Amino acid sequence: MKAHDGLYIDGAWRPAESRDVIDVVNPADEQVVGRVPAGGALDVDTAVRAARAALPAWAATPPAERAARLAALRDALAARKDEIAETVTAELGSPLPFSQNVHAAVPIAVAGSYAELAATHAFEEKVGNSTVLHEPIGVVGAITPWNYPLHQIVAKVAPALAAGCTIVLKPAEDTPLTAQLFAEAVHEAGVPAGVFNLVTGLGPVAGQALAEHPGVDLVSFTGSTAVGRQIGAVAGAAVKKVALELGGKSANVILPGADLAKAVNVGVANVMSNSGQTCSAWTRMLVHRDRYAEAVELAATAAARYGDRIGPVVSAGQQARVRGYIEKGIAEGARLVAGGPEAPREKGYFVSPTVFADVTPEMTIAQEEIFGPVLSILRYDDEEDALRIANGTVYGLAGAVWAADEAEAVAFARRMETGQVDINGGRFNPLAPFGGYKQSGVGRELGTHGLAEYLQTKSLQF
Repeated sequence: MKAHDGLYIDGAWRPAESRDVIDVVNPADEQVVGRVPAGGALDVDTAVRAARAALPAWAATPPAERAARLAALRDALAARKDEIAETVTAELGSPLPFSQNVHAAVPIAVAGSYAELAATHAFEEKVGNSTVLHEPIGVVGAITPWNYPLHQIVAKVAPALAAGCTIVLKPAEDTPLTAQLFAEAVHEAGVPAGVFNLVTGLGPVAGQALAEHPGVDLVSFTGSTAVGRQIGAVAGAAVKKVALELGGKSANVILPGADLAKAVNVGVANVMSNSGQTCSAWTRMLVHRDRYAEAVELAATAAARYGDRIGPVVSAGQQARVRGYIEKGIAEGARLVAGGPEAPREKGYFVSPTVFADVTPEMTIAQEEIFGPVLSILRYDDEEDALRIANGTVYGLAGAVWAADEAEAVAFARRMETGQVDINGGRFNPLAPFGGYKQSGVGRELGTHGLAEYLQTKSLQF
C-alpha cells in the first residue's frame, strides 16, 4: 500500500492541516491500495499563496527556459512510465496494457508537445501599429477527474506552465496516487518552488475552496456537467475565467455505403475502452434502417468479446449508477442484445459490456451520459434524420462519421454540433483542439488552442 502523508506546496512535501485521510480503493478487488491526506480550505489557501508568490518570476522566465523545464518533466514522466501504469491500474482498475499504452504513454507525448510549443509559440505579434502581447493569465486552479488521471493533469498543467502561469492542482479523490507521482516528476524536473502545488482532498471541500479562492485567476475543470455549472456560477460571480471540459453523448454515424463491419467494430471498441469511462465515447451508434439488423448483430458479437477484457468501473457508486441506467433502458423498452444489469463478478465493481437495440432518441439512455460500457444503437431514415438525431442532445463533445466517400463524411461532419469528429476512424491527434459545444463545456485543451486558454492579451500602440 502506498501511504502519502504530505501535500506538495511551495516546492516541498508538508503535512495537511487536518489529520483526515482518503483511502484509495482498487476497484478490481475492493482492497485499499493507498492513502493520501484530505486537504482542506487552509491547505488550499497556503497553496494559492505560494502560487501567487511564485507567479512574477515564473511569468518573467524566458519561454525557452520554460520549455526546458517541460522537456525535463516529460523525461521524468517517461522514466516513471512503468510505475505510472502500475499505479493507474491499482487505483482505477484499468488493465495493465491499457494503462501502459494510454494512461502512461499519451500524457508523456502531450507533455513533450508543450515543451516544443513553449519554445516556438509567438507570445508577441505585430498588428498594424500595435504590438500584441500574450501573457500568462495568472494562478490556475486545476481540478481533474479520475477517468484519465495523468492525462487530464498534464493537459492542464503543461500548457499552464508553458504559458508562464502557476498552478494549484486538486486531483480526483478516487485516483490521487498518480498525482503524487506527477508532483515527484515536477520536482525532479526543476520547476521552481511554488510554480506547481498539489492539494489532495474531497471535491466539495478542497475543490470548492480552490474554485472560490480570490487568488485564483482561472479555474480549469474536467468532470460532470452538473459540477461544471456550479463552478461556472462561482467563477461568474467573481468575474473569473473558467475552462470546462464536461460530459458527452457522442454520435457514431454510419452512412449508407460505409464499411459497416469496420465501423461497428471500431465503434464498439471505442465505447468499451477504459470501461466506458470516457467523456468523448461514441455511446450512440446511428445506422440506416436498411442495414440496422446487420449492425445490431455485429455489435452484439463484438461486445461479447470484451467480457473479460475490460476492467471495472471506478467505484461501487459508479457501478450502481451504470447498472441503474441499464435497468432504465430495459424499462423504457430498449432491446438488450448483449450484457445486462447483473454484476458479472462477485468481487470488484465490474459491469458487463452492454448493447441496446431499438433505442429511440427520447429514451434516457440516448440522452444522458452513462459513463460505463453501454452502447445504444439507433436507426435513421435518411441523412437529415441522422443529423437531427446526432444533434439532438444537450451535449456536443465528440463524434464519428463513416462513409464510402470521404467528402460525404466531411460534409456531414461539418453540420454536426460537436467539438471533434473522427472521419472513417481517424487517429487521435494530441495537437488537435479538444473540447465541446453546448453543455459539453467551454474552452479547448491540447495544442495551441489549449495553450491559448492560459493566456490573456495586451496591446501596445505605437
